[in-house]
Amino acid sequence: MHKGFVEVPDELSDPLLFSRVNGRLGDHPIVNGDQTGTAVRCVMTYTGQSLDGPAAATVLLRLPGTAVEGVPEGDSLVERPAGQAQGLAFELGKGRVVVLGEGAMVTAQVNRRVPYGMNTPDNDNRQFVLNAMHWLSRKL
Repeated sequence: MHKGFVEVPDELSDPLLFSRVNGRLGDHPIVNGDQTGTAVRCVMTYTGQSLDGPAAATVLLRLPGTAVEGVPEGDSLVERPAGQAQGLAFELGKGRVVVLGEGAMVTAQVNRRVPYGMNTPDNDNRQFVLNAMHWLSRKL
């Protein structure tokens, strides 16, 4: 975990869009779902930090190479290259692990009457979370 705030230069970064169209969704059962219409087409994150994982990890939410991360140092933010992802999944021993670098994406919040997180229109964050829980519990 890079402990900062991810942005993609020249792109709206709050929310940051991960979609099949922009190539930022990984190839994994959490993203692909099962054969009953549970595929994820679009996930939105709300700043958050970037991640790097073990070599065997599958990137679920891929950051572009241009992504940067503002990391707090004292009273300021220092800009650094971001890690490769905001979401990873991997097997560890007999278990499974999902790591997300952003928490608001898995909540349903309202700020000044504007919904964000899982209740933001036009995203599949709720399905992403359901698929992650199903994958972790070996139902997917």
